[in-house]
Amino acid sequence: MRSSRRGEVDPFIVMDVMEAARAAEAAGRHIIHMEVGQPGTPAPAGARAALAAAMERDALGYTVALGLPELRARIARIYADRHGLDLDPARVIVTSGSSGAFLLAFTHLFDAGDRVALGDPGYPSYRQILRALSLDPVGIPTRIENRLQPAPEDVPQDIQGLIVASPANPSGTMLDTPALTALYEAATSRGAAFISDEIYHGIEYERRAVSALEISDDVTVINSFSKYYSMTGWRVGWMVVPEAHVRGIERLAQNMFICPSHAAQVAALAALDCEAELQANLAVYAENRRLMIEGLPGAGFTDVAPPDGAFYVYADVSAFTDDSLAFARRLLDEAGVAATPGIDFDPVRGRHTLRFSYARSTEDIAEGLRRLVDFMAKG
Repeated sequence: MRSSRRGEVDPFIVMDVMEAARAAEAAGRHIIHMEVGQPGTPAPAGARAALAAAMERDALGYTVALGLPELRARIARIYADRHGLDLDPARVIVTSGSSGAFLLAFTHLFDAGDRVALGDPGYPSYRQILRALSLDPVGIPTRIENRLQPAPEDVPQDIQGLIVASPANPSGTMLDTPALTALYEAATSRGAAFISDEIYHGIEYERRAVSALEISDDVTVINSFSKYYSMTGWRVGWMVVPEAHVRGIERLAQNMFICPSHAAQVAALAALDCEAELQANLAVYAENRRLMIEGLPGAGFTDVAPPDGAFYVYADVSAFTDDSLAFARRLLDEAGVAATPGIDFDPVRGRHTLRFSYARSTEDIAEGLRRLVDFMAKG
């Protein structure tokens, strides 16, 4: 049977590592999970209670394609509370995770063959979703002096879109207002759409993350309940788009997804009012970040850009290997530590890098660092 070339995308390697770690655990080993960007905490208690109550009283059938109106209005309040913005809830679109938002955004903004620029290293699924939609991802090699974020002067001329992420995956670094503004202006001067991935907003340590909506309304912003709200498997996210784009995206959403999960939307609405629990989770990430920054040099991993947000450290391991996939496999097999090879994030230079996630418990992170030090000492 024939198949489309659009399906010939690269694997999401972190998911392969996650499966290898699961198999090792099934065989009786104790694995420290530093591979996947998933909080070790469940959805907030208030979110779970709200869903339990809703399941008793409601059928939880289809919602409208753009999401529950009360959830869209409550999301709009986030931008007032965090960024001082008066955002019309009509511009908020609830999606099936941020992945659903990327599908809708890319499908709405671009035609087959369009070129969309993104920083390397970067979230691997940007590249693969673009390819699956017959779009051309254009990598922008980033530099450590720019804290692994794209520089405006490096943005290609012949592009139809630019994706930025702050805090970024895999580096955790953020763009301040001047840097984000310069990238937005670089995109618009080329006639390119500007997409801002803000799914790690809320997980910030020493300064507040800036939203692209503070710079312009002519942007597409994507966010999610997966990270700060600790709801990865619930698959609910959102996007904020210019008013003129809402109806076009609504038509796509109606046909592609019908609607996001009603149950997940109920939980998400309640999660937005669980700030005390979410801030307690953030305090754990902050302590884990401190342990990683202090502990990784003891294992020999000294070349990193300290993360401003998210829960990752991206480390240069070129002094030890030119095959990060094989190195990560050794870490798992010999040390019981699961980490993600850099080739997931940078197909050219990722052979020399690893991403470590510190989203799990502090006890796990401390044990993982101990194992890394012992592993590296053995050579």
